[in-house]
Amino acid sequence: MVKIEQIIPAKESVYLEGPKRRTNELRFALRVFKEFINAFRTLHFAGPCITVFGSARFTEDHPYYQAAREFGKRIAKLGFTTMTGGGPGVMEAANRGAFENNGKSIGCNIKLPFEQKPNPYVTATITFDHFFSRKVMLVKYSYAFIIMPGGFGTMDEFFETLTLVQTKSITQFPIVLFGVDYYKPLMDYIHFMAHQGTITHEDMKLVLLTDSFDDAIVHIQTYVRENYTVRPRRRFWWLFEKR
Repeated sequence: MVKIEQIIPAKESVYLEGPKRRTNELRFALRVFKEFINAFRTLHFAGPCITVFGSARFTEDHPYYQAAREFGKRIAKLGFTTMTGGGPGVMEAANRGAFENNGKSIGCNIKLPFEQKPNPYVTATITFDHFFSRKVMLVKYSYAFIIMPGGFGTMDEFFETLTLVQTKSITQFPIVLFGVDYYKPLMDYIHFMAHQGTITHEDMKLVLLTDSFDDAIVHIQTYVRENYTVRPRRRFWWLFEKR
């Protein structure tokens, strides 16, 4: 007779492996709830934000690192908060550009097996255990999204944001794809999808593919100005939000 034993990870981070005991499921739900409350407290007065997505692997001397740094600078000059995933590479560069130009700089970090640490250019940071709650926060407080070149994580963030726009879960939020050479094959395939009828051409109206900082910022400004009014918030700390 073969005995099958479940191997329990040292840290219970795998939550898609099937049913567990109901007490475990309840504890998991409470941990997620606590994570969201902590994020709300940290980020409630952080915005309005512009989120910059991109690879963690670009070093300081890479052109895309320098481009993300320039975006952070320009976002600060617009009076917006720069929000990133809080790690190295493009995330660090965008936070750095904002930080060096007296802008607000937020990092939504994630606990990973290789211990991604918050970069030193954030003025506020929160570290998440779960990608799904982190992605909610990266979208929730932002009026626009800049997608720099990146890998699987960046593609996931781009397509999830685009799906939210497509389904009108969020509306009229501009998306900038920066890096024509990098993203042109992807955009060609997206247009092929539109020709096949799996998406509509309308779905792509808010996406701008460009290598121009000026065009990117104008694209963002146009949609924000035409569709949103930023008003001061009453600072009522019902969740003891952080200043």
